[in-house]
Amino acid sequence: MESSNYTLYIKNMVCDRCIMVVRQQLTLLGYEFLSVELGTVSFSQPLTQQDIKTLKDSIEPLGFEVIDDKRFQLIEQVKNLIVKLVHYKNNDLKVNLSQYIASQLHQDYSYISNLFSELEGTTIEQYFIAQKIEKVKELLDYDELSLSEIADTLNYSSVAHLSTQFKKVTKLTPSQFKQRKQEKRKPLDKI
Repeated sequence: MESSNYTLYIKNMVCDRCIMVVRQQLTLLGYEFLSVELGTVSFSQPLTQQDIKTLKDSIEPLGFEVIDDKRFQLIEQVKNLIVKLVHYKNNDLKVNLSQYIASQLHQDYSYISNLFSELEGTTIEQYFIAQKIEKVKELLDYDELSLSEIADTLNYSSVAHLSTQFKKVTKLTPSQFKQRKQEKRKPLDKI
């Protein structure tokens, strides 16, 4: 009997700690899995409906959600690509964002974009900018790089472009943000 990989999509799994928590839950429940990555868990064979319910009941109290709807699975894949790109690959984008997403997901970008806007109430580009601004906030908090180095790291064309976009999103300049202690970063799953 030949088995094929089965992927389960999980919403709000956006960081290494999230991956660790989901991996621990799977292990506690006794499930054998091939891999756990941002937003996905791969199994060697499909789970039963009872297994999926058990897993849902285990991870939902921890802030995660199993995604059954194919459309929402696609949206979650887009979000995970953007999170990986901005937060884990230092925005190392060699083509434009639409080409990158379309090639990674092997789908027409206009379909993906329209679906994303319909289901999320924002555009892919706005989501991408929001993720970049959160990364800028993180780097400002660390206070290890100059604004120019942050702009270079995140592929902004200039410090002025970064500052303008930052102010548009946060209503603060980067230096005002650094001075304020009460308004800090958003969790990635809340963007």
